[in-house]
Formats: sequence, C-alpha cells, structure tokens
Amino acid sequence: QVQLVESGGGLVQPGGSLRLSCAASGSIFSINAMGWYRQAPGKQRELVALIDSGGSTNYADSVKGRFTISKDNAKNTVYLQMNSLNPDDTADYCCDADVRRTPCTNQRDYWGQGTQVTVSS
Repeated sequence: QVQLVESGGGLVQPGGSLRLSCAASGSIFSINAMGWYRQAPGKQRELVALIDSGGSTNYADSVKGRFTISKDNAKNTVYLQMNSLNPDDTADYCCDADVRRTPCTNQRDYWGQGTQVTVSS
C-alpha cells in the first residue's frame, strides 16, 4: 500500500502564507509526479500545482506568482508554499501522487485525506 499524509493547513489572514507538506510512504518503486488539488464548497475540484519527476512544474492561473511547488525526492515529499493568500484560496487541499509500486506494475494515482486551508480575517 501507499499512504499520503498532508500537513500544514490552517486558518490564516488575507495576505498571509502557509506551507503545505505531503509525504508519501509505503511500497514505492518510483513516483512520476506529485501535485496539489483543491476542493472548495460548491466548486469543482481544480489542479493547483503539479511537479513531475524531472522537476517541471505546472500551476493554475489563479495561483501563478503566489504559490510554489517543490519536492524532496529522498523523502518522497512534496511541498506547496502559498503566499499572498486570499479568501478565494479557502478550500480542502488534497495531495496526489502518481506512483509505481514495483518495476512490473502500472502507475496509479494515490490521494491523501486532505488538509483544510481557511483564509479569513
């Protein structure tokens, strides 16, 4: 099995910052990509940021210039640094990893339980 554990969410004032972490553990041969999605009430889940095995990144237009995704390959951990937060960033943030468990199995997605981010004064 593969487990993804997120941390770092919480309540922050507009203009503030938070850093989310997501650590993958378990039976992992390789990770192709890791990313963050968010789910806000009444809205569709959206991709926030993605980083692949080569370090290439992709961001939602709404967070470009404010959020930065990074990773520590040795720790199978991905981070999301969120700056200049505003109320529209309020959501449950979910970590996703595209994992191959053995050399002979296909990649599949694994998800964490999510961490809540609330931006409010």
